[in-house]
Amino acid sequence: MRKQSKLSIGLPLSNIRVLVGRARHQAGALSAELRKQGAEVIEIPFIEIRKPKSFRLLDTALKNLHTYDWLVLTSVNGVDAMWQRMEKLKLDGADAREGRRSIHVVSKDREGRGFTRAAERGNWIAALAAEGLRIAAIGPATKKAIEQRGCLVDVVPKEYVAESVVRSLRRRVKGKRVLLVRAKVARDVIPRELRASGAHVDVVEAYETVVPKSSSLRLQAAMKSRRLHPHVVTFTSSSTVRNFIALLGGSRAAVRLLQTVGGQECPPHTFPHTAIQMASIGPVTSATLREMGLRADISAKEFTIPGLVDAIVRWRTAHRESTT
Repeated sequence: MRKQSKLSIGLPLSNIRVLVGRARHQAGALSAELRKQGAEVIEIPFIEIRKPKSFRLLDTALKNLHTYDWLVLTSVNGVDAMWQRMEKLKLDGADAREGRRSIHVVSKDREGRGFTRAAERGNWIAALAAEGLRIAAIGPATKKAIEQRGCLVDVVPKEYVAESVVRSLRRRVKGKRVLLVRAKVARDVIPRELRASGAHVDVVEAYETVVPKSSSLRLQAAMKSRRLHPHVVTFTSSSTVRNFIALLGGSRAAVRLLQTVGGQECPPHTFPHTAIQMASIGPVTSATLREMGLRADISAKEFTIPGLVDAIVRWRTAHRESTT
């Protein structure tokens, strides 16, 4: 945790401590945006990304990617894990060229030179996309991760949740083969609804999320500290909510702890203004908070990291105005 900088004085989140619980390798983006707004950031991961116990299904799907019409990716973690596995398997543009004979061409504007350039660069996915493989990403961060690897994204839904992915794809996938690359534990909205729309959907696990047990003591100490407890806790997925609860010893313990500030009970007339605020990136995460007995005090209007930061700033501004 950083000390409050003199440069943060006068910024929207000056004197506000925000707990960021993203996986260690991903916390930087959210933390940086919060610090730009003057927040004091506490980083304690609620989630850890691990390789799946077996890569068998993922490997088989990647080797046969030329047989699919759509590739659907629902997180940056999925993009990272899939590309790492392709590198491990040494799949490249030459492999795409071998599979070209059996590819059903969907769009002729992607043929010819596009395929050749992608194959020459050794980009397996881009080479297949040049032949008609379509790619859908759940949101702008996932889209950016894909594009950074030299591939075009065909579909990004208006809202960055599974239901919106389905709405964007259901009229395009009848009779098509769809590969969904995701975490081991995830909602079944996309495969269930796309199958109902007539698609043949294969779901493969690219990574799994686990509770980082090493975070438990740090988190409990931070929440109980009178001097250093967070004013806001951020949640960027349902997994971060569930793991936060687990790290605090279960729902009852978490609720009890969140009704206090630094170990002291909140006076009834000040609750929830002096209580620790729960900040959610989107409706699915907010629903999980409520399901676990917690509040969704702050909810992002745009389901992205910048949207989450903006929601926290709006909460802080509104709270200042209500106390002046």
